[in-house]
Amino acid sequence: MTDRYRFEPSQSAPLEALPHKTEPSACEPAAPAPAARAPHLVIEAGRGSLWVGLRELWAHRELVYFLAWRDVKLRYKQTALGALWAVLQPFLMMVVFTVLFGRLAHVPSDGLPYPIFAFAGLVPWQFFNNAVGQSGTSLIGNSQLITKVYFPRMAIPGAAVGAALIDFAIASLILFAMMTWYGIAPGAGIAMLPPLIVLLAIFAGSVGMWMAGMNVKYRDIKYVLPFLLQLWMFATPVIYPANFVPAQWRWVLMLNPLTGIIGGLRSALLDKPFDWPAIAAGAGLTLGAAGFAVWSFRRMERFFADVI
Repeated sequence: MTDRYRFEPSQSAPLEALPHKTEPSACEPAAPAPAARAPHLVIEAGRGSLWVGLRELWAHRELVYFLAWRDVKLRYKQTALGALWAVLQPFLMMVVFTVLFGRLAHVPSDGLPYPIFAFAGLVPWQFFNNAVGQSGTSLIGNSQLITKVYFPRMAIPGAAVGAALIDFAIASLILFAMMTWYGIAPGAGIAMLPPLIVLLAIFAGSVGMWMAGMNVKYRDIKYVLPFLLQLWMFATPVIYPANFVPAQWRWVLMLNPLTGIIGGLRSALLDKPFDWPAIAAGAGLTLGAAGFAVWSFRRMERFFADVI
């Protein structure tokens, strides 16, 4: 091989490595772009707001109507007497109390025949008893509905109170018939009848709603509630007048909102003087109980679907 084909390194200064940037080949895949951050959605239960709960309940008022009508139809389905049971219960209780307290114990009745005096107190009490008892267990009875679809949970105990109002209206017809039989006509105080019925319904709904929420968490409520209602009836001037209690203990009766409400209903129907301090105390305690019941129920309903 000749010298002209031989490579001779130069004797000059050595070459330095220059920085360079390699271009990606067209055949090589491009580096993937960083993935976009997925949106993070958090669903939280509503807070225990009083006005929000009432607005939701008003917006779903048709649902309350249909649930109440469903409860009425289921209650008297396949019964021989049907809606007459709404009359028989307070009527038979009136007969028993007339014999025991009117004839034997001689309990005073504000100058009225004891049967009409007792029946005028038993009709609103029976409404309160049925409304609280049925609404107190209403959430457990509708557990499948609660876990499948969203709606204001207050609609369920509210519907139970609405169903009890229908029984109250039927029993009131017998009360007016008895007033005609005894020759008793209402006076101008009958104008107080609608607001007192509203107060009674609000108080029954408040107690029933709170009991319904507690019953979801503590199943002992269904055993305690009937016993509590029995005691409550004798602590309320239903079968005896409020003045039957000694004067130094009447302030204890004032702590019971039903004292003023049922006493006011009896006075409005039978044309008797109103006990305005008792009615005012009952109205104030009812509104306070309603606010507490709605606030407490709204706080508890966030966990209904998990524990029911």
